[in-house]
Amino acid sequence: MIRIGIDVGGTNTDAVVMDGTTVVAGVKAPTTADVLSGVVAALQDVLRTASLRAEAIDVVMIGTTHFTNAVVQRRDLAPTAAVRLGLPATAALPPMVDWPGDLRDAIGNHAWLAHGGHEFDGRSISPLDEGELRGIAAEIARQGIASVAVSSVFSPVNDECERRAGAILAAALPGAHITLSAEIGRIGLLERENAAIMNACLRDLSRNVVAAFRGALGACGITGRFYLTQNDGTLMDAAFAERFPVLTFASGPTNSMRGAAFLSGVADAIVVDIGGTTSDVGLLHKGFPRQAMTAVEIGGVRTNFRMPDVYSMGLGGGSLVMEEGGGVRVGPRSVGFRLTEAALCFGGETLTATDIAVAAGRIDLGNRARVAHLPAALIDRTRARIALMLENAVERSRLTPDRLPVIVVGGGSILAEQRIGELDVVKPAHFAVANAVGAAIAQVSGEIDRVYSLATMSRDDALADARTRATANAVAAGARPDTIAVVDVEDVPLAYLPGNATRVHVRVVGDLDVG
Repeated sequence: MIRIGIDVGGTNTDAVVMDGTTVVAGVKAPTTADVLSGVVAALQDVLRTASLRAEAIDVVMIGTTHFTNAVVQRRDLAPTAAVRLGLPATAALPPMVDWPGDLRDAIGNHAWLAHGGHEFDGRSISPLDEGELRGIAAEIARQGIASVAVSSVFSPVNDECERRAGAILAAALPGAHITLSAEIGRIGLLERENAAIMNACLRDLSRNVVAAFRGALGACGITGRFYLTQNDGTLMDAAFAERFPVLTFASGPTNSMRGAAFLSGVADAIVVDIGGTTSDVGLLHKGFPRQAMTAVEIGGVRTNFRMPDVYSMGLGGGSLVMEEGGGVRVGPRSVGFRLTEAALCFGGETLTATDIAVAAGRIDLGNRARVAHLPAALIDRTRARIALMLENAVERSRLTPDRLPVIVVGGGSILAEQRIGELDVVKPAHFAVANAVGAAIAQVSGEIDRVYSLATMSRDDALADARTRATANAVAAGARPDTIAVVDVEDVPLAYLPGNATRVHVRVVGDLDVG
């Protein structure tokens, strides 16, 4: 099977061609302002480098920052209606109560409370009022809103109210995008609701982005299947990506970590991905990124859907280097995709971290004569500052005193020394395009997160049922049944629920079925 993996970063768009487990070719192209022309350029370049015709490509996997950037930059967000089911409870904290004001205003600050929802033990808070929901739908229609997020109290325990409300709103608002919070987040009303609202406001953009990616592939003559990578290191097809764009958040660091594991053959390590603008550091466990156990903030909003536990900092090849107070500051500002025109070694006027690496003789890039004037003391202080930044970031990701290897990948990995603190550095082949490799090798996942009563079944039966359901979800998403393996099992007793209840979360992965 011939696959192309693409990762769109803030500085570079990386692409690789893989034949089975072999990396045939890898290229880096500058990310363009419109992003998509950069994708076309990377596709054409990698096909030319691999001496392949477009018709030979079976599958294309793309990791994108489109949706994360839209939230962070407060752009391309659709007006969204947030409908919460839970009255008379929850009225003290309305939807989006904890959002930054500018982001709340960017999507219109439209929120309604309605009756419905359940208690933590599954009992109804109040009956769902269909007339009330149809009235809300009429108000939404009058305001011309076409994206709706529905949340209900304790819907991960019982999602009946959300499903019924979603059907009523969909019937009353033909063509509207309906997002149900139980399909995205976990227990924790505000964080789950936030994730659903964020997903809903990105639905118009997701449709346009997926269509544009299809257009880019068509412009290159590629007719193979097309997937986007999720933030757990697995794939979702284009139609699923249109419905759940938030699942692409942090897919870039995840792709890098998966690619680092594949290229190095190391399944347990700390991965440092140094790009042109930022560095992402995370813990690799059994070949997959460790998942965050707490709520994660995106654009200033707390969410609780699955996300890798990654620490990001403003250090990259394009980071600005400035002397101040007798010391040196590196980043967080960066020249980004303008590196090849703004950096000193390329004839520009901005001192960057790449210039320091060139001046130190760590890489032959651009014109070294243009940085020959840099004082040795400045070079040494900058390298020491970068080393300290990386060491601090790595130590944040260590959970034990074990001497795990540090896998360094990304185009900016020229900034890393042979050791980070006391830990040895591994820099595998094709390290510069590890993120695209991670996209190309991505598998298909399935998961289940539900509450079981152990009064009616044994713990082993509950776990077996969860595994069966997760496997069915993976197969439905396109995984080959014979390749599915369990990668994560979480079993948490819920002492506050009757019936000896336990919450079970199971995640499985399998290879993509292209038959």
